[in-house]
Amino acid sequence: MTIGCIIQARMGSTRLPGKVLLDVTKGKPVLYYVINQLKHCKSIEKIIVATTTLQEDDKIVQFCIDNKVSYFRGDSKNVLERHYRCAEKSSLSTIIRMPSDKPLLDPEVVDKVVETFNTNYYDYVTNFLPPTFPSGTEVEVVSFGSLKKSWEKAILPSEKEHVTEYIYNHRDDFRIFNVVNSENLSNFRWAVDRIEDLRLVREIVSRMPKSPILIKDILELFINEPSLVEINKQVDGNEGNIKSKKEDEEFYEKIINGKEIAQNLRNSLKNKIFELFGTNKGDS
Repeated sequence: MTIGCIIQARMGSTRLPGKVLLDVTKGKPVLYYVINQLKHCKSIEKIIVATTTLQEDDKIVQFCIDNKVSYFRGDSKNVLERHYRCAEKSSLSTIIRMPSDKPLLDPEVVDKVVETFNTNYYDYVTNFLPPTFPSGTEVEVVSFGSLKKSWEKAILPSEKEHVTEYIYNHRDDFRIFNVVNSENLSNFRWAVDRIEDLRLVREIVSRMPKSPILIKDILELFINEPSLVEINKQVDGNEGNIKSKKEDEEFYEKIINGKEIAQNLRNSLKNKIFELFGTNKGDS
């Protein structure tokens, strides 16, 4: 039984290219802070950065080598497969999924979600269905068996891109639980998706010399400096979901068109056979 955290990381972000290796402070990039925060988790036994086989992601591999962090390279588009292959190779029984845009994830929240998973018979535990924690502190914990089932059955582009999408699209097939915060803080945004997000993270980290940085520390900072909240207030955090839904619609459209083409070919072939041999009177 091995609990491991898989950090998905790539250089090819469309909204903020190369964001995982952009500097936060003193030459330390976003990915460094994700890893550093995770190292304070009591529940994690392995940390693996799962990047792609694309040449542009050689920089991420070099970062891992330089910082003695385990890494795995897999499919650039099918992120679900990359996670599954990484978990399989690393012999993980329980997987904590962590995107690389969360440098202010809270290790105490991670441990709480993992504890909930471990002390119950759940297949998947998270803290954002619905969200009550700040954006950027989401946690997902899934069993290897459930990850494998998702990998075997996922069809939609969004299910292959977002890893656990198949699970919450088929909730009746899995034992799912959502950890709820005592106070709804989902209006705060600490993930890094736009340059405004990075500016906010830089401001927070520059004022927080201690490690790890916890949710309560940031909230206290905001009380003393409320203007910080305004830095990324206008950022829309749903762009990725909108893009995925559009890709799913295009996927369905291709299937429908494909069926129509196939039906037209079948009809055309039948007509040709009838022309050559006449109607088979045994058919009804």
